[in-house]
Amino acid sequence: MLVKATDMGVRRGERWIIRHVDLTVDRGQLIYLIGANGAGKSTCAKAILGLLAIDEGSVERIPALKVGYVPQRLALSPTLPLTVRRLMTLTERFPSSRIESALAAVGLHRLGDPPVTTLSGGEFQRLLLARALIHRPDLLVLDEPAQGVDMAGSGVLLDLIQDIRRDLQCGVLLISHDLHAAMSSGDDVVVLVPHEHDERSVGLVDPYTGAARQGSGQN
Repeated sequence: MLVKATDMGVRRGERWIIRHVDLTVDRGQLIYLIGANGAGKSTCAKAILGLLAIDEGSVERIPALKVGYVPQRLALSPTLPLTVRRLMTLTERFPSSRIESALAAVGLHRLGDPPVTTLSGGEFQRLLLARALIHRPDLLVLDEPAQGVDMAGSGVLLDLIQDIRRDLQCGVLLISHDLHAAMSSGDDVVVLVPHEHDERSVGLVDPYTGAARQGSGQN
């Protein structure tokens, strides 16, 4: 077990953003966090990582958990003179061997060192993935990684994520709207539903049968 949330809830004022969330990520697992806009997916991920305080339930994490995070989008100025390898070391220096290994893991090692602004949408997302992998994380968290990427690029990205979790034996928590991809490739799927007051906010879906599974908590 890398992280485990039990009956987790986060509220803002009188409104519950998420509630009754049960979620576990183990090494080598790909867990999808699915929901419409406003369902609290990003809030749920931040609470699991300890970036937000929870208002009920509990979250367990292994000691010294190393997390790699890929944001939904990263806006860069087109006039910023930032190359691929400069972005890899923007906040921390790494040996060139670590940089090359991370770029090779996502298929960008033969790209050279072009300006980041010349990359396609799919290449840029793979670069952000490489930047997360350079830390050799126990847990990889991806926030809508296929956002703004065409269908072919999305398929390449998903294949890379599958390879990475097998090769590195890291857990993966993938935030997505794509229920079809979740059902076909995830080890488990947690579905968040927008709600008010004390209504149940989460249901679990068996990725093999498609049947809904009730979580714990009160209606």
